[in-house]
Amino acid sequence: QVQLVESGGSLVQPGGSLRLSCAASGSIFGIYTMAWYRQPPGKQRELVATITDGGSRNYADSVKGRFTISKDDDKNTAYLQMNSLKPEDTAVYYCNVDYRSRTGFRLRSWGQGTQVTVSS
Repeated sequence: QVQLVESGGSLVQPGGSLRLSCAASGSIFGIYTMAWYRQPPGKQRELVATITDGGSRNYADSVKGRFTISKDDDKNTAYLQMNSLKPEDTAVYYCNVDYRSRTGFRLRSWGQGTQVTVSS
């Protein structure tokens, strides 16, 4: 069993900043990739950013230059620093972890989501 606990979602004004956190715990014996996805109202879930075990980062074009993904390996925690927020960033943000289980399988797990609302 793996648990992902997200936090940091809130209501923020356009141009503001938020920092999301995702703490992974449970039967994790190595993390390959941690990622953030989001699902805007009435739309499909989309990839926002990823970070690999080696620290390589990738971003959706819509957030490049505004969002930064990082991680703390000691805490199995990923962060998403979101700056210059726009109303179109409003969504439920989900954390995803791609990890190795105790038995050696490569598995994925999702968090429960945290709401980010950008509005004046």
